[in-house]
Amino acid sequence: MTRIEVNRAAEMEVFARVVDLGGFTAAARACGLTPSGVSKLITRLETRLGTRLLHRSTRRLSLTPEGQAFHARALRILGEMEEAEREASAGAAPRGHLRVNSNVPFGMRHLIPLVPEFLAAHPGVTIDLVLSDAVVDLMEERADVAIRTGPLRDSSLMIRKLGSTRMVVVASPAYLARHGTPEHPEDLARHKGIGWTFPRAIGGWPFRTESGSAEQIEEHVPPIVARASDGDAARLLALGGVGLARLARFQVETDIAAGALVPVLDRMNPGGSEDIHAVYLGGPGPLPARVRAFVDFMASRCQLTDER
Repeated sequence: MTRIEVNRAAEMEVFARVVDLGGFTAAARACGLTPSGVSKLITRLETRLGTRLLHRSTRRLSLTPEGQAFHARALRILGEMEEAEREASAGAAPRGHLRVNSNVPFGMRHLIPLVPEFLAAHPGVTIDLVLSDAVVDLMEERADVAIRTGPLRDSSLMIRKLGSTRMVVVASPAYLARHGTPEHPEDLARHKGIGWTFPRAIGGWPFRTESGSAEQIEEHVPPIVARASDGDAARLLALGGVGLARLARFQVETDIAAGALVPVLDRMNPGGSEDIHAVYLGGPGPLPARVRAFVDFMASRCQLTDER
């Protein structure tokens, strides 16, 4: 009992076993102690903390509000200790299950092609990959890492920049043949646009215009006739001649080279770009090795830049 008396981690573990197993006797068997020894340990713990953690009766145990808070924190601390010991015993080799959320265009063109290399380098890791352009709540979706394009709103997240991409307005030759090519941003009012089924931090399409001798940035958006849930769906709508779309240059580069899409008002493009980040939850304790390895890998292998 000497080690348990002076070891706070052991106190937490015994307390957690009492709560999880529902009694002193079951916890004693799990910890290799006697029921009276477990009872004395819990009493000493409560005395040291200066508060009651458990309501005791002859039939059952129940947590006090203070006990509930201590139990939740103890489980987190014990989990972090177990993770740290597992990493140390394996030479800090990443292992475990990794959940990654990415927007569709980046996921299809840059993330998925790198997954085989990442898994080959880290055989102890398995991965779930979800592609969606909607901004997910990492806690709610239980995602370890999310790839996000554009402004970041949640300042509580840890951030690693992967690169940036220039934005471009495009349309198919068939659409332009039917509706004409806009020569000025104000012409967009007479055209058709492709938008999004989810809100965007940047709603307008910025263009560089001249007012007298000065240049200024104005936002114009054509009337939206179709909305897409992700960038690849919007690209397919543009390829089908539905309307104009503002997309990441890396997403439509091959379409432009093949003549399937044509940049529109490019001379008035202010060169606006959107940053691409890997975001993940921070907090106390070490970052899981599987998350650190994935973020480092993406940052080293996927420095996306587009200067055109």
